[in-house]
Amino acid sequence: MSDHAPASPGRIAWLVVALLLPVALLNYLDRQMLAAMKSSMVADIPDIATKAHWGFVLGSFKWVYALLSPFAGYVSDHVSRRRVIVASLFVWSAVTFLTGHVGSLNGLIATRAVMGVSEAFYIPTALALITEFHLGATRSRAVGLHQMGIYLGVILGGFSGYVADSPALGWRWAFAVCGGVGVLYSLPLMALLRDPPHRPDAVRSPAPLAAARELLGNAGFVLLVLYFTLPALAGWVVKDWMPDILKEQFGLGQGKAGVSAVLYVQLASLAGAGLGGWLADWWMRRTPRGRIFVSAIGTLCFLPALFGVGNAGTLSMAVACLILFGLGWGFFDTNNMPILCQIVRPELRATGYGVMNMVSISCGGFADWGFGALRDRNVPLNMIFGVFAGIALLSAGIVLLIRPRE
Repeated sequence: MSDHAPASPGRIAWLVVALLLPVALLNYLDRQMLAAMKSSMVADIPDIATKAHWGFVLGSFKWVYALLSPFAGYVSDHVSRRRVIVASLFVWSAVTFLTGHVGSLNGLIATRAVMGVSEAFYIPTALALITEFHLGATRSRAVGLHQMGIYLGVILGGFSGYVADSPALGWRWAFAVCGGVGVLYSLPLMALLRDPPHRPDAVRSPAPLAAARELLGNAGFVLLVLYFTLPALAGWVVKDWMPDILKEQFGLGQGKAGVSAVLYVQLASLAGAGLGGWLADWWMRRTPRGRIFVSAIGTLCFLPALFGVGNAGTLSMAVACLILFGLGWGFFDTNNMPILCQIVRPELRATGYGVMNMVSISCGGFADWGFGALRDRNVPLNMIFGVFAGIALLSAGIVLLIRPRE
């Protein structure tokens, strides 16, 4: 279980990352389009009457996704990760296509919930597969490269507001096209993606109750779950609500608000993932806590960024704070799975990441819903984001308590 394996990964290991990059992109493109095209969808579906309704739409995906994540990770630890990834991509892409044909609030909630079922299998499985091919020396960089696909998907999703505003295209067209692309890509992915040649997981993975006892009895894992969850409360609100916040605060059109909320922060996340992955792998040569230190630096960036977003008086100030948030998010996001690999044995890593997703994303769903309810009651933004900034400071202290196992 050492994180200092000297062997360099072969071309197959990097091919796995390259094949999963478009899947990661589609995974978050399908999610971000909903936030960027909110105004058009609300206008076209009249029974979405309040911000709390919209928050429930966002939350419905997260709650289902969260509930199934441990089960999805456990399945991935017992069967072919390749088949799980391909099936997940195919199903969520088909549901994305169907989202373009809904006509009611209940229909939209239903499609988002079903998408949560299918997408729950992807992230734990993909990250576990990458870390099985990349042992130690390149692990953070490999995970960081995969996460860059996520940020690119969020960036493209930010531009979907312009597509929704176009009379010739519209939000329904955007969902149909993205769903079709994902269904088509699942075919070459099935042919080219590989499982590790010697994978003991299916033989040695414990039974469900034994897996739960082992994970929950691991103090480092419990701390990591808490650390993974707290910054994500603000992260989900920034991803899902920031286009709407900028539109209201600075009088922007839907397209410009979506791009301003997404483009700069995600470009900064791209840079943060690359730099954070390289720095973590470099620091690991000097101390087994190298990845923990890099992640803590990223979390500390959230503190001034969130405080600044809540108090920004101009669009340029808000964007500058979002850029700092994105840079910190790249440092944070790139190292979560590599840190998990330092405290949990390989046979439980997808399950462990699934548990992390369950706690983090279910809380993120409540954060989305709660934020909408607070805004309906005119609670000031600076008060809400001030609380998020305080949580970021607490999170940095939590990750520094984790002690890696050798």
